[in-house]
Amino acid sequence: MRKFLYILLPVIICFLVGFTASYFQSESIQTWYPTLNKPEITPPNIAFPIAWSIIYLCMGISIGLILNSKERNKKFLTSLFAVQLFLNFTWSISFFYLQNPLLGFINIILLDLGVLYYAFKCYPAQKVSGILFIPYILWLFLATYLNAYILIYN
Repeated sequence: MRKFLYILLPVIICFLVGFTASYFQSESIQTWYPTLNKPEITPPNIAFPIAWSIIYLCMGISIGLILNSKERNKKFLTSLFAVQLFLNFTWSISFFYLQNPLLGFINIILLDLGVLYYAFKCYPAQKVSGILFIPYILWLFLATYLNAYILIYN
């Protein structure tokens, strides 16, 4: 039961962070974001909640596997995870709530670095945990490009 909770609770926390962030960005998504110049490869709006649901699930399972492991660096990896989750949350605030693509871009670069660092550090300890971050990394690269494009062309 404990092993199950070590996976379930992080998944719930990730979804709560995403839900809370969506609260702060919802108005801007309806009013500000549609007015921006965006690249042609911008995914349709429906893709975002689907992608983030998959990503939050993978994120939660990733740290849950670390918590269930006998890894000596468990506290360090958990701290890295918490930092990237915080940066994930603050990007929504920076970009959407504050409607500040420059601050969002600075935030997402830090997020990219934090996510990559976590994935590379946890891979030797728990390979599946690192692999579970691949969808997140790919989505972040797209989001970073979109953020940069919006910053430059708006």
